[in-house]
Amino acid sequence: AHAHGMRLHLDGARIANAVAALGCDVRAVTLDAGVDVMSFGGTKNGMMYGEAVVYFDPALAVNARFIRKQATQLPSKMRYVAAQFDALLADDLWLDNARHANAMAQVLAHAVRDIPGVALTRAPAVNSVFARIPADAIAALQERSFFWPWDASVSEVRWMTSFDTTTEDIDAFATLLREELS
Repeated sequence: AHAHGMRLHLDGARIANAVAALGCDVRAVTLDAGVDVMSFGGTKNGMMYGEAVVYFDPALAVNARFIRKQATQLPSKMRYVAAQFDALLADDLWLDNARHANAMAQVLAHAVRDIPGVALTRAPAVNSVFARIPADAIAALQERSFFWPWDASVSEVRWMTSFDTTTEDIDAFATLLREELS
C-alpha cells in the first residue's frame, strides 16, 4: 500500500486474538508491519460496545476530532465507552479474554472432530473453527445455534468462540451437532 502512495487501515476487531495466538507484541503486527490506522475492537473482546481508532501516524489524526462529528457517531457519554477500555486494557484483560476465546476454539475443535458428518477444514489458529457439514443440516442447526455459513458452495461453516464461551457451551453444541447429524 505504501509503495503505491496509499495508507493501510487494519480492521482490528479481533486483533487481540491474533496477538494472543502469535504470542507477540501488538506493535509487531500493527505499527512495525506498516499499519497507519487501526480500528481497535472492544466489542468482540468483552466490552458491551465500543471501538477505538488508533492513529499510528499522528499527522493522520489532525482532523479526526472534527471528522468523527461529521461522518460518524459521537456518543454523548463517551466516558462510558472509555471506562470499558480502561478495564479491558488493565492488567492485560484484553489478552486474557483473547487467550480464553482461542483456547475454547481448540476445545470446540476437539469436541466435534470425531462426529460423523463433521470435517474440520483447518486447525483453529484463533477463536474460529471451520468445518464442512452436510448442507441439509445447516439451517436446522442455525435455528438452534447462531453461526454463519463460510463457503456455502462446499457446506463449510464457521463457528466462533468468545471471551465468555464455557466448556458447558461447547458440550451443549457438540451434543446438538450429534443430534442433528445422526
